[in-house]
Amino acid sequence: MLLAALPLFFALQAQLRTVAVGADLAADAGIAVGDTVVISARPPAGVGEEGVPGGRADWPVDSVVVSAIVERRADPSEIARNDYRVRLHLDQLERLVGYGNRVDRFAVGTFDSAATEQALRSIEDAAFGFQAHRSRDIAAETSTTFAVVSRFHRAIGVITIVASAVFLLCILLLKVEERRRGMGALRLIGLSRRTVFSTVVIEAAFVSVLGSALGVLVGWAASAAVNAYYQSFYRTPLRFSIVTADIVLFAVLLSLVLGVVAGAVAALRLVRAPPLELIGR
Repeated sequence: MLLAALPLFFALQAQLRTVAVGADLAADAGIAVGDTVVISARPPAGVGEEGVPGGRADWPVDSVVVSAIVERRADPSEIARNDYRVRLHLDQLERLVGYGNRVDRFAVGTFDSAATEQALRSIEDAAFGFQAHRSRDIAAETSTTFAVVSRFHRAIGVITIVASAVFLLCILLLKVEERRRGMGALRLIGLSRRTVFSTVVIEAAFVSVLGSALGVLVGWAASAAVNAYYQSFYRTPLRFSIVTADIVLFAVLLSLVLGVVAGAVAALRLVRAPPLELIGR
């Protein structure tokens, strides 16, 4: 009997439709590729919404085979949507939900910009009420919040660097004040003002570059920690924090310029004073 039932089992398997299941649903429900599952637009008979009794027996139900596990895309518009996802064949989906021959939205892939323009015109001219949009336009519109947050973070970064420059100026002024006697003695034995000025400015530039390097390392580590936490929390490959070469270059250059300016201000206080006055303080 078992051997006779095997051909029937494989025949039924071959007739079943296939679906693709989201990775989060597969992980939570323990679903793997090749599993046979039952799908329906509503809970089964006897079970209503959220487990409340009252389901209907005439809701369509299908047995399907899981053919693929689909990872979530790095799409900002999908971050706040934590719903499980299952990809079905269109006719199968229409039968399950009883929606009829209608669609809310659909996507069309094109090969170049000319084909995209032609597809946009054809879709909008097909019937009244159709609106076609490029995927990049939709992505830009849904990512507006992220763009605002990015500008806000950049403003915070600039304010932090300016504040660090003020802090650096205070440190340099204190260091110069501590070294006034030594600098006054060097001035008396013939050290030029230009040499003293250059020494202080170079020291300030070195401190700025060193601080920038440490800041880049801290920023990279913090960015990696933020991405690791939120990617795990939202189950998405989207990177929430990015340390790019442009950001690093901008931060280093701004820090270097502000550090040199701070060093120059501190050096001017030192070279303008007479050597005897520096020693006598």
